[in-house]
Amino acid sequence: MYIEGFVLAVPTANKEKYRQHAESAVPIFKEFGMTRMVECWGEDIPDGTMTDFKRAVQAKDDETVVFSWCEYPDKLTRDEASQKMMSDPRMAEMAECPFDTKRMIYSGFAPILSEGNDKGAGYIDGFVIPLPVVRQADYQALAEAAAPVFIDHGATGVVETWGEDLMRGEVTDYYRAVEATDDETVVFSWIAWPSKEARDSGNKAAMEDERFAAMGPDSMPFDGKRMIMGGFVPIVDTAR
Repeated sequence: MYIEGFVLAVPTANKEKYRQHAESAVPIFKEFGMTRMVECWGEDIPDGTMTDFKRAVQAKDDETVVFSWCEYPDKLTRDEASQKMMSDPRMAEMAECPFDTKRMIYSGFAPILSEGNDKGAGYIDGFVIPLPVVRQADYQALAEAAAPVFIDHGATGVVETWGEDLMRGEVTDYYRAVEATDDETVVFSWIAWPSKEARDSGNKAAMEDERFAAMGPDSMPFDGKRMIMGGFVPIVDTAR
């Protein structure tokens, strides 16, 4: 699997227009090789001290952050799909987007962990994290240890990916979103839950689990102050 991950700001009043716009693209994207599209509408987006989802896409007060991804069988299929999208006249007909595309951030990510089943979730915790390249093995070990804890406390699936094809944008991009340095890559990941209620109780229980306590703060192979996170409700999931 290969992931193309997106974060964008959509005028809150355009929620239904955005959902319809995304759904109209599904048949074309599937023709190009996409296997799944998920669009998640921000519901619990906290302000961060250094970084957060709102600042990542310069969201305004009347805008909502969207966390989304498309799945492909592999990177080659995704790259070929990107080329086809640029030349297909049907994409030109969809050019009028209900959001500011200049502030949308997107890039390609390679999965390093997929635990459980994230399909058909009622609630998604989304994360974007700066990760020193030299600590990738440490992060994978931490992810493999943490995922079963979340699942034991009600999460249905955990997916971790890290940047393989990170793009630089004119206005926004993943590097700026988490203030990544030249020796860092970016993690794009999510935890799937049946509902927000399940997430709130399950997340609390997971944080109190002795397995998390055993990991300790020193086991975190990244700067937690620059990690951005938020809670989202799926409004499109082609796997449903």
